[in-house]
Amino acid sequence: MIQQSANPDPVRDWPTLLGDNARTGGQGRHRLQAPEKAVWQFRAGGAVRSAPILRDGFLYVASVSAGLRAIDVSTGTSKWKFEAEGQVHSTPSLFGNAILFGCDNGKVYAVDRRMGSKLWEATTRAEVWSSPIVRAGVVFVGSADGHVYALDARSGQQKWSTNLGGRIYSTPCASEHQLYVGCGDSKVYCLQADTGKILWATPTGNGIDSSPAVIDDLVLIGSEDFFVYCIKADTGDVTWKYETDLGISSSPAVVGDFAAVGSKDGFLYAFDVQKGQLRWKTLVGELVTAPPVSGDGVVYIQAGGTFALDMHSGKIVWKAGLGGAIQSVPVLAGDSIYLASLRGEIYALR
Repeated sequence: MIQQSANPDPVRDWPTLLGDNARTGGQGRHRLQAPEKAVWQFRAGGAVRSAPILRDGFLYVASVSAGLRAIDVSTGTSKWKFEAEGQVHSTPSLFGNAILFGCDNGKVYAVDRRMGSKLWEATTRAEVWSSPIVRAGVVFVGSADGHVYALDARSGQQKWSTNLGGRIYSTPCASEHQLYVGCGDSKVYCLQADTGKILWATPTGNGIDSSPAVIDDLVLIGSEDFFVYCIKADTGDVTWKYETDLGISSSPAVVGDFAAVGSKDGFLYAFDVQKGQLRWKTLVGELVTAPPVSGDGVVYIQAGGTFALDMHSGKIVWKAGLGGAIQSVPVLAGDSIYLASLRGEIYALR
C-alpha cells in the first residue's frame, strides 16, 4: 500500500449505489480542476467491479475475490476485512450500522460496519449482483434466480419474494409504495412494495441490467436493445425513448430534470427528462458500462479512466488516468474523490 499523510476534508456519507435511493449520483461542491494528487492508494487484493460506499470517514469496498474491507479515509489503511463465501459483484448499502451486499453464492449478507462481523445472512437460489436497497426497514434485492426479495433489514427474515421470470442484475429503485426494477426477460417491472404484487410490466427489446432512476412520476432506465426508456411510474406507459448505437447496462444518474447515462458505444448521453430531449452526447471511451455521478455542474464517469464533464455542455474539463473500471462508480465527498479500479486498487484523489 502506498500512503501519504494528509488530514482529510470533512466528508459526507455515500450510503448506497449512486449516493442515495433517488439515484442522484452526487452531492456537495466539486471543483472543475483535475485532482492534484493521489493522497493514498490501497490494494484490495482482488478486482473491484462494484462501487464503494462511505460513512463516518470509512470507505467500504467489496472486491470480487477478497471480500469486504473497511478503509480509513484519513490514512488509507484497512480496519477490518470480512471474508464472503463467494465472489462479490454487488455494491454494498448501509442501514444503520449494517453493511448489506449480495454474493455469488446466492446469499445476501449483513455485516456490522464497526467490527466486520456477520449480523445475518439470507439465501436466494442464484448469484446476487444486484445491490440491496433499504426503505422503511425493508431490504429489496434482485437475484439471478429471477426473484425480487423483500427482507427485514434487522433480521434478514424474508417478507416476500416475486418471480419475474428472468435473471435480475438490476438494482431496484424504491418509492414510498412502489418498487421498480429491470429484468433479463426484457421487461421493466413495477411491484407493490409491501406485497411484491406486480402492478405493471413494460417490455423492451432485450434484457435489462441497468438500474432504474425515478424523477417525479417518471422512471428512467437503459436496455440492451440500445434504447434509453422514460416510463410513466403509475401506468408503465413509455413517454419517450432514445436510441444509442449499442446496448446500455449503465444506470442513469439524475439531478432535477437532468439525467446522464452511458452506452456501450462509448458515449455519455445527457437528457432533459421532462422534455425527452437530448442535451448532449460526449465520447469518453470505447465502452461505457459504469453509471455516471454528478455534482454542482459536473458529471463524472469511469471509462478506462475518470472523466469530468461540464453538465451543461458535455465538454470534458479534466481526465484522470487512475481508476479504470467496468462497473465501479466514483464516490464524491467534499474535495475528495474515491475510486475503485478493476485491478483492485483503491485511490483517494484530492
